[in-house]
Amino acid sequence: MANISDLILQQVTKAAGNVQIPSNIQNTVLNGLSESVLGSLTQTAAKAGGIEQIKSLLTGATNPSASPVTALAGKLFTGNILSKLNLGSALSNSLSGLIPTVMGGLSNIIKDRDGDGDVDLNDILLSLQGGNGGGILGAATSILGGLFGKK
Repeated sequence: MANISDLILQQVTKAAGNVQIPSNIQNTVLNGLSESVLGSLTQTAAKAGGIEQIKSLLTGATNPSASPVTALAGKLFTGNILSKLNLGSALSNSLSGLIPTVMGGLSNIIKDRDGDGDVDLNDILLSLQGGNGGGILGAATSILGGLFGKK
């Protein structure tokens, strides 16, 4: 069963398919993109109104390019990865431009998983968990355990 980190890395790898990333830094870039997206989701979830921002993004109510969650992921990626690699503005801009695509890809995996007729927080957690059982508590436990390295 895929966890949130796996799902994010899948979207990052898919989005980066058309960008020429030097092979010696490819893993650093892909992992940095994944960590930035996960960091943005984690930081956003921890602040007031953050769950609603994530829900709005992942259900498609907010365009990924206009989302504060996406903006934070871009800031994290630029500060933690791009600023250290000195890739030049063209490649850096191309790589930063992948973040809205990744966020949009994540929203495409969100479905009505709990069968209640709408897409809500429970569906988001179930989708990000990668399964379709366990309810909101089981999904939240799995996601939070993955974030903090516990099972």
